[in-house]
Amino acid sequence: MSEAASWWVYLLRCVDGTLYTGISTDPDRRLVQHNAGTASRYTRARLPVEMVWREAQSGHGDALRRELAIKKLARVDKEKLIQPVRPRRRKPKA
Repeated sequence: MSEAASWWVYLLRCVDGTLYTGISTDPDRRLVQHNAGTASRYTRARLPVEMVWREAQSGHGDALRRELAIKKLARVDKEKLIQPVRPRRRKPKA
């Protein structure tokens, strides 16, 4: 997806280590709101937060569906989602 996508799904890591999933049309602005304590009751009690992952979506409905799917994931699967993709190492030839 392009950077010009209209909606984003994002994951925040709270100071207590928990993960928060949300959607926004401007994730950078939303992060500022979360850290100001004006975005959600959940993150307000767990400041500061950092954005650890975001994914572009083509529309509001797509973003809502993806958010719900992520919220249903086990924590271990959310952690796998936010890990950077690393190239597989090839075995050296003998």
